[in-house]
Amino acid sequence: MASTRERRVAKELADIFADKDNSGVLAQPVDPADVTHLKGTFPGPPDSPYSGGTFQVDIVIPDMYPFKSPIMKFDTKIWHPNVSSVTGAICLDTLGSGWSPVGTIKMALISLRMLLESPNPKDPQDAEVAKMLMEDPDAFAYKAHEWAVKYAGAPMREMAFSGNYEKKKKAEVKRDDPSRYQGYNKDLVDRFVVMGFDVEAVVDAFNFVGIDRNGGEDYELEEAYMGDITARLLGEQ
Repeated sequence: MASTRERRVAKELADIFADKDNSGVLAQPVDPADVTHLKGTFPGPPDSPYSGGTFQVDIVIPDMYPFKSPIMKFDTKIWHPNVSSVTGAICLDTLGSGWSPVGTIKMALISLRMLLESPNPKDPQDAEVAKMLMEDPDAFAYKAHEWAVKYAGAPMREMAFSGNYEKKKKAEVKRDDPSRYQGYNKDLVDRFVVMGFDVEAVVDAFNFVGIDRNGGEDYELEEAYMGDITARLLGEQ
């Protein structure tokens, strides 16, 4: 008889397959008889050095899932500050301290795709890549694109990618503007921002779901609210 974990994963995989054209992510078991070891794939985000490439990640579902996050690493070699260029190990809060039991495999894969669009060199997995991104965005963008062509099957193209990262640097400065949080505690909002969502989108989801501002103080959201917020952010509400 299938365990509760296996039944949940099977249900998630059915949802991922049904929504693959909309979400852009896919996950399938390596062995159809074992849903605890998966391979996930997603396309590189447009207007990024990874555009046109297809990236594969290895996914292991731990015994304590969903109370512990899926264990993911990139099979496809990638030049990115939050992914080891040697082992494929990933640095992303969503797959660590930021994980919630209401999280899903699909949400984790979408967060990874967003990570390619919005790298965080201040919390790197690969210090060499992070240093290049901060000191020479042009060199970073072109090397990231070269690797996407070589390892992910992206088409070679001439394009100035680095401007995207310069814009994101300015956006990071803007992120600390208190008015953007509309009275919600910054740490509360940023639990979702680290997943790759914009501050405005998170605040909009909070307002839609009816999250209490709690006088601007931080607090733990109930699991049901976490699920509703995530669904809103993923366009499922």
